[in-house]
Amino acid sequence: MVMANIRVVEIENLSKRFDSLIVLENISLFVSRAENLVIFGRSGQGKSVLLKCIIGLMPPDSGTIYINGRNILELSLNELNKVRKNIGFLFQGSALYDSMTVKENLSFPLKKIFPDMKQSEIDEKVKSTLELVSLEDAINKMPSELSGGMKKRIGLARSIITDPELMLYDEPTTGLDPITTKEISELIINLQKKLNMTSIVVTHDLICAEIIADRAIFLKDARIAYEGKISDLTSSKDLFLKNFFSNEIIHAKEESIKV
Repeated sequence: MVMANIRVVEIENLSKRFDSLIVLENISLFVSRAENLVIFGRSGQGKSVLLKCIIGLMPPDSGTIYINGRNILELSLNELNKVRKNIGFLFQGSALYDSMTVKENLSFPLKKIFPDMKQSEIDEKVKSTLELVSLEDAINKMPSELSGGMKKRIGLARSIITDPELMLYDEPTTGLDPITTKEISELIINLQKKLNMTSIVVTHDLICAEIIADRAIFLKDARIAYEGKISDLTSSKDLFLKNFFSNEIIHAKEESIKV
């Protein structure tokens, strides 16, 4: 349930450019506690850049970013790292360490963030988190032994193992077939409800968005061009939105035929 009066993330007049290319211009948005915000946009429209600004991996040129009322752009690196402990980030490619087993991949962030955690506690946390994504049998496998969908699940497990308050997802279903996309999307929403997390999901995948989103925005020409519920955007008479979502539906049908 969205707690509308408590804003976990609040962004005001955020801008970012690379040389002469304006990627984000005067972006203002908020995300309330336990809400799932989906960010749509064509490739190269600044969606991933926005996530990197939120987590502090990339500084904006101007604007402010508040997380739980603190402007992260004014924090020292030490203070920023403390804030990051409560943020999970699922990268587009899952970003698993190829030389580590699944158990080692999940243990790594626990050891880094909670250096005093006992090994027995780490083992139990890894086991319980793998159970949440239904992959407890994969604990000793290497990433090379996992399918694309399994890698996404393990990447998700590693992202949530530190019990983050805020989750950032960068194209969580890219490269997956429609059936696996639906499974991953349902897993994300179930975990969000179970763990009471706030989520920002960058995607162009309509299947994923319809399952996950409480609210959606659409980035176009470096600005927020549209905002509302998914049903508002998909039923819009706006020609740009109609073409975008029509193409996504066609793409999903083509992928279903391949499966």
